[in-house]
Amino acid sequence: MKDTNKKRILGRFSLVIGVMLVLSSFIIYNIFKTSVVHAGEWNKKADSLLTSERPLLPERGKILSDSGTVLAANLYFYTARIDWASPAIKRDTLNKYIDALADSLHAFKPEKSADDWKKELLEQADREKKNTSYRLAAKLSHAELERLKTFPFLRKNAAFYSESNVKRTKPYGSMAARSIGNTRDSLVNGFSSMRGHTGLERALDSLLYGVPGVKRRIQLTSNIVDWESTPAIPGYDITTTINVALQDIVDEELDKMCRETGAEWGTCVLLEVATGEIKAISNLEWSEKSNDYIEGVNHAIRGIEPGSVMKPISMMVALEDGIISDINTPIATGTQFTYYGREIRDPHGGAALTPRQIIETSSNVGMSRIIIKKYDANPHGFAERLKSMGFLDHFNSGIGGERIPYLPHFEHNTEAHVALTRMCYGYTTEIPPLYTVAMYNAIANNGKFVRPHLVKKLSRAGEPDSIVPITYVREQVCSPENAAKLRIMLHDVVWGSRGTARKWVQDDNVEIAGKTGTAYIIDEKTHQYTNRKRLAFCGFFPYNEPKYSCIVVMSGADRGAGASSGIVLKNIARKMYARGLLGIQSDYTSNPPANRVDKPTYFASTAQNRNEYLSKTTGATSNRVYKTPTSQGGVPNVIGLSAREAIVKLESAGFGANISGSGHVVAQSISAGSNENRGTVVNLTLSN
Repeated sequence: MKDTNKKRILGRFSLVIGVMLVLSSFIIYNIFKTSVVHAGEWNKKADSLLTSERPLLPERGKILSDSGTVLAANLYFYTARIDWASPAIKRDTLNKYIDALADSLHAFKPEKSADDWKKELLEQADREKKNTSYRLAAKLSHAELERLKTFPFLRKNAAFYSESNVKRTKPYGSMAARSIGNTRDSLVNGFSSMRGHTGLERALDSLLYGVPGVKRRIQLTSNIVDWESTPAIPGYDITTTINVALQDIVDEELDKMCRETGAEWGTCVLLEVATGEIKAISNLEWSEKSNDYIEGVNHAIRGIEPGSVMKPISMMVALEDGIISDINTPIATGTQFTYYGREIRDPHGGAALTPRQIIETSSNVGMSRIIIKKYDANPHGFAERLKSMGFLDHFNSGIGGERIPYLPHFEHNTEAHVALTRMCYGYTTEIPPLYTVAMYNAIANNGKFVRPHLVKKLSRAGEPDSIVPITYVREQVCSPENAAKLRIMLHDVVWGSRGTARKWVQDDNVEIAGKTGTAYIIDEKTHQYTNRKRLAFCGFFPYNEPKYSCIVVMSGADRGAGASSGIVLKNIARKMYARGLLGIQSDYTSNPPANRVDKPTYFASTAQNRNEYLSKTTGATSNRVYKTPTSQGGVPNVIGLSAREAIVKLESAGFGANISGSGHVVAQSISAGSNENRGTVVNLTLSN
């Protein structure tokens, strides 16, 4: 019996030993095969791994405002994680610090209570299958990550680690976002890299991107690391011409009017006359998805039928070609005109109008009759003339996706003639608003056709590299004399007795000149004109010494061009004046602009010495002096006070104030003497 068991045991041992010998032989054979037979191949692979080169991606440059404020930059964000399977996790240490850690995390992320944090952390620690990538927090700044590292249990714990990722960030959100543009990840030599996709990011991608370096793997004593053989050169920081204060004004006024008129979209471009710098550019459109206005398609550089804002440009051609010379000599026009079988109706016209009146009243018939005087025999000559003036040149403004104007060319003689008459007052063309305002800028600039541009200078590591000079599309697109005549015509549009913008754009403090424009919108499916309108106003200010030119275009607004786009431009100019950005002092004793009807100047104050001082310094003779309002307890009587004094009086009595209008208080929502609870808001209406 014992011999039988012994034989069985020996047999089993023999089998185990045999299997081990076979496996050992297989292992020894493979070791020999790898280290001797195929040693050259493996050494070659090791060398290729260690000597292979990979791109070292450069830091993308920043986009800055004209004052150096960051508009777009790379920011590093971090994801904090805990590896619960790490040997560094000691359960007794965790139990010791869990309450303090939960309290710290609650203070850091208040959306979870300390008890919830404690419960979640213990559940993660107790799992049989550990989640080795437990995300503690995401999208952390460097400061937030450093703060996490100081928390109990996480401090100097090898199980706590972080992952970094870079994101292109715009600190000012949607401000000029479409023109600044966006980036997206693209493959460069098989590796993901951030490249420009739209706007300035795309147009200047080669400068912003920088120059990639080279890195390779090298063997150190303890491990293999990446070694930088050729350093990457970071991208240029690009200083734009955008002024944050002006951009804020433009965004606010365009947004307010879009909401007020229910516009489908709106765009606005503000240029500095002397330099062509784009100081502000805004694009808003209604989003059904967001149920709000968002920074949308860059309509400023997309072609549209501009409507009557084209007429001053056509008039420039007429003046330069000598078709007209005296802008005060009447031309037979009429209210309708049939040309090559197509009728042009003109509700603004008359039997005869001067060139000034043609622009002032926006006469389609008058503009057509002037242009065909020269170009009737050569209808394509008008487009060629505009081309020779630089109107079809690519501006290279720095805005990605910029398009040049499109002027149609018809082979059929009748179509060409009909297109000629429509083209001269803003139809059958596709002209980006940027090109329209650039021509108005030239009119304001004595005919100097300065190139609109969005880039001011390039720098790297804080050191200036190059400054973008002022350049000209044409040194003179028209003579200074003709530019002066055009300025007079544009002034008539706002200040003339028949001007199409006279009711909307006149302002007592800033003298604005410009032109309204209305174009019916073509349906994209039927290609037929609809009842919806595209409304524009383009002009410059202050009139005597123009500093800024501006265009506002709104699509589908529920009112006319002057009452929508015109008011946006006027409000922009008024705010710039109020903030001292126009170099105009508030001198009420100076002579008013021509054709302006002065309104009496009123001021209100309870201080008699202030009344006397204002009367003396302003020279005003129609001032009203109010007696100090009185009331017996309750809500104070503030009728007749200035806004500042009314607010002080109400707040001193314990009430709030909401102001509407300007001037002195003419009405208050709660009667004086009413017994209201402290903190009640009184609505005040102000007027002159």
